[in-house]
Amino acid sequence: MVVEIVLLSIVSVRSLNFTEHISGDCLDDNNNKNNNNSTTDILLQRQKRQTQRSSKCASTGMNWNKYQSAKTINNYIQCLSSKYRGKATLINIGRSTQGQQLKIVHVRSGTGSKRAIFIDGGIHAREWISPAAVTYILRELVENSNSYKSLLSKFDFFILPLMNPDGYEFSRSKNNRLWRKNRSINSQGGCKGVDLNRNFSYKWGGKGSSNNKCQEHYRGPRAFSEPESRAVRDFIMSRRKQIKMYLTFHSWGQMILYPWGYDRRVIAKDKRDLDRVGKVGARAMGRRYQVGPAATVNYEAAGASDDWAKGAAGIKYSYTVELPDTGKYKFTLPSSRIARTGLEATRAVTAMANELAKTDV
Repeated sequence: MVVEIVLLSIVSVRSLNFTEHISGDCLDDNNNKNNNNSTTDILLQRQKRQTQRSSKCASTGMNWNKYQSAKTINNYIQCLSSKYRGKATLINIGRSTQGQQLKIVHVRSGTGSKRAIFIDGGIHAREWISPAAVTYILRELVENSNSYKSLLSKFDFFILPLMNPDGYEFSRSKNNRLWRKNRSINSQGGCKGVDLNRNFSYKWGGKGSSNNKCQEHYRGPRAFSEPESRAVRDFIMSRRKQIKMYLTFHSWGQMILYPWGYDRRVIAKDKRDLDRVGKVGARAMGRRYQVGPAATVNYEAAGASDDWAKGAAGIKYSYTVELPDTGKYKFTLPSSRIARTGLEATRAVTAMANELAKTDV
């Protein structure tokens, strides 16, 4: 398995020698789709067999064959911190609206402080593939850490698999599959929940957000009104000098987006740098991903976490990764796609981190 996953790590950096060419802001992988899928299938089967044999946390029930409950995800990261002491450390950063603990896994190799990458998932309840992919990345970095020695020698990782556990669990209940927000109770009654990705302070209250508490994009009564967004803010701000890249995983659309998202008329001064690293990630995905400013490639959205990470926390490289698909399943990606999506996400993170390592940030 060490040899097999080392192969994965190597091809992650080289994007599996994919020969897609970039036209504008899109990555075209049509020419090599069959070959790429075949390679990915082989790697997935090898990883699946090895994981079944060697996972120290198999007793938690965690796997990537189905979408897991918040409880299973929590048990899994708790197990990682217990079985892999020195590699995975749990950090409790607060509690959700309904009192669930918000836990970050600090993944590292060796001692001392290195540059860090922050990754979060599950900010929107219905985007189940997000925490599934983020836990897959976490599994790779911790349980297969020998395959990522070079990467972990350069960076620490702070990984929050599930930012919105209340909303996520609610979306798993009957007839609530497409719930988006958290589950906060508004002081004046009525509709519940705030869109956490409109609740960050940078340009809060602007385009793409709503002051109507019954709307999906309800921004909350004020910036950082929600315990989940406050917990992330406080953690990142306390380590803002260490964190050099922010990655937040969403679905759907197959896009790698960077600031600015609050207004399509505003272009980041370092767009060229952001675009370069984003396209490295897109190539590593091995399928067609659009890359560009969030407001133009996707839509305008003020108060989002990626804009805040760059504009307020000062993290130069900030990205929203919109995972598959491109419209057939939208938020209800079949569970049979989890492992492939997780593998692709791991390749993208590896490639982007290695590109980041070349910079002086």
